[in-house]
Amino acid sequence: MKNKFMFATGIENSYPTVFINGKKVRVDELEKTGHYKRWQEDFGLVKDLGIEYLRYGPPYFSTHIGPGKYDWTFADDTFNALKELHITPIVDLCHFGVPDWLDNFQNPDFPQYFAEYALAFAKRYPHLKFYTPVNEIFVTASFSGQYGWWNESLSSDRGFVTALKHLCKANVLAMEAIERVQPDVTFIQSESSEYFHPEDPSCCALADFLNLKRFLSLDLSYAHSIKVPHYKYLMENGMTDAEYEWFMNNKIRGKCIMGTDYYVSNEHIVHSDGSTSPSGEIFGYYVITHQYYTRYRLPVMHTETNIAEPASVAWLQKEWANLYRFMQDGFPIVGFTWYSLLDQVDWETALRQDNGNVNPLGLYDLNRKIRPVGEAYQNIIKNWRPVLDNESLNVNFNT
Repeated sequence: MKNKFMFATGIENSYPTVFINGKKVRVDELEKTGHYKRWQEDFGLVKDLGIEYLRYGPPYFSTHIGPGKYDWTFADDTFNALKELHITPIVDLCHFGVPDWLDNFQNPDFPQYFAEYALAFAKRYPHLKFYTPVNEIFVTASFSGQYGWWNESLSSDRGFVTALKHLCKANVLAMEAIERVQPDVTFIQSESSEYFHPEDPSCCALADFLNLKRFLSLDLSYAHSIKVPHYKYLMENGMTDAEYEWFMNNKIRGKCIMGTDYYVSNEHIVHSDGSTSPSGEIFGYYVITHQYYTRYRLPVMHTETNIAEPASVAWLQKEWANLYRFMQDGFPIVGFTWYSLLDQVDWETALRQDNGNVNPLGLYDLNRKIRPVGEAYQNIIKNWRPVLDNESLNVNFNT
């Protein structure tokens, strides 16, 4: 099967709620980066770079305004414009948050309501063929249910498992709903690719546990059986056997691409006291992505990466070299993404503080001036697209 290589970027649209000075606050990156006012200009920047695929979605929290109620105003304007510009969206339906009326990811009603939203979206825009229903499930469940940072702000294994099972169920139900409207749909499940290194031999057991725990979101979404220790972990922290069997019996029918997100912060050191800390890049994208591919045997897309200036150009070159080596070694890798188009705001505190600090991570700054990494990515696309378009990307979408 001949498939076109997908050079992509994204417009960062996180919108979790956080508690700042005891007050619940919605963090809206589309607002912080000025996209609501400058979206037409931003789409023009995508075209200027020669990028044909854009990870993009409307703000779920303000689009799904109640059960069966939707405000499509912003989505209509933006998705119609993308269609006119011949930019192909990879539709990002849920990015780290939910509408106020759904409260948070502990809500057992979230999956069904989200699936209804996904169905309504797919019916309204039937021409769209690429979706990421729920972005980075593992990160969302960890930050919301285990680290106490976002949304429900819980710090427990039960909080994590509850968020995880609801997010995964929402993801599966949404895929089933979208596939009913768009049989040719391709799902690109953007997920953080992690690794945990033991600091010394006493840490090996915990590192081994965490290196299987990192797969749980994809295991449930892709109906991949889970080993006994992690099955017991799920059961001990709020999942039932019936819920687990539901996941194992709901195999996705649509075409699936496994999106792997890799940052310098994705590798961790496990310490003897049970804590973890960032290790920096040790294995890198190739080694870790190979582990995920070996587990799921799905075509791969590098769906997120970035680093702040002045390291960004060197990082881009390194990530591209890893990806191309992966492709040369015969693995089905189908796309690459620098995330995001624009600089981001307050991500150095994982959006937990409202400082207005601009993070120089984008292809463009917030004045919409191209950064050196934007020029470097433009050159990669220009130089490599003719080569890759002449190669056959033989992929098997079966899960």
